[in-house]
Amino acid sequence: MKIIDILNTNQVTISFELFPPKPGESLDDAKNIVRDVSALKPSFISVTYGAGGSTSKTTVEVANEVQNVNNIPALAHLTCVGADKQTIKAALDELKTHNIQNILALRGDLPVEQPNNPNQAFKYANELITEILSQGNFCVGGACYIEGHPESPTLQADIDSLKIKVDCGCQFLTSQMFFDNNRFYNFMFRLLKSGVNVPVVAGVMPVTNAAQIERIFKLSGTALPPQFKAMVDRFIDDPAALRQAGLSYATGQIIDLIANGVNHIHIYTMNKPSNAKNIMRGISKIFIN
Repeated sequence: MKIIDILNTNQVTISFELFPPKPGESLDDAKNIVRDVSALKPSFISVTYGAGGSTSKTTVEVANEVQNVNNIPALAHLTCVGADKQTIKAALDELKTHNIQNILALRGDLPVEQPNNPNQAFKYANELITEILSQGNFCVGGACYIEGHPESPTLQADIDSLKIKVDCGCQFLTSQMFFDNNRFYNFMFRLLKSGVNVPVVAGVMPVTNAAQIERIFKLSGTALPPQFKAMVDRFIDDPAALRQAGLSYATGQIIDLIANGVNHIHIYTMNKPSNAKNIMRGISKIFIN
């Protein structure tokens, strides 16, 4: 089933993101995670693509496990960084072999050691989207940053870039994580004002440990609202309490989003089925699949 057909309904959808094992790690562990997360009956599961395509083979294997073993629609990530046309064609051919029709097309994070790779065929995600659609009947989505991509000079410039993606055939957008729902609502208003009207899936990450919080502060431009900062300050030295508070915060975000008409939620699980299970328990009467 194509993701756009799932999103083009008035029903609430909940999806999860998983990442495949790194080279040298066991695929069996990943399969167990897929099984446990699939048992929660999400609308679909996305599978990430390692930096520079480092997990390209296992991305397809995990996506196949999601869709053809556990019967949940799979959304495979594909990135521009480090990829030439032959690499992308090979990845698309393998996805076709497994009947995986859904792709999230991303530029990817530029490696610090070689930000300008001469072998890279696609500079921007819209170029990758065009290439994917030329290779088959895929459903293609893209990413969005509700507070603007870190490299965009202005918020409007970032919206303009999203419009180019959509004009190239991007059928839906998935947001990066955010912690302030009001900023998401403002982003949706700016999108509609600019004529971008594809479905947008809101990305929510349950923050459950101090390491995650430190990484967010260092790497993310995401705004941290007062209530989130208060939660961190109060529970940072109590791991069990911080985990419970983080899961409750994410669940509250999701309930508020759905209550305000945002029907499509994507949960960044960090490969923790227990976190996904806790959140699904908290919205069991809201999301019924």
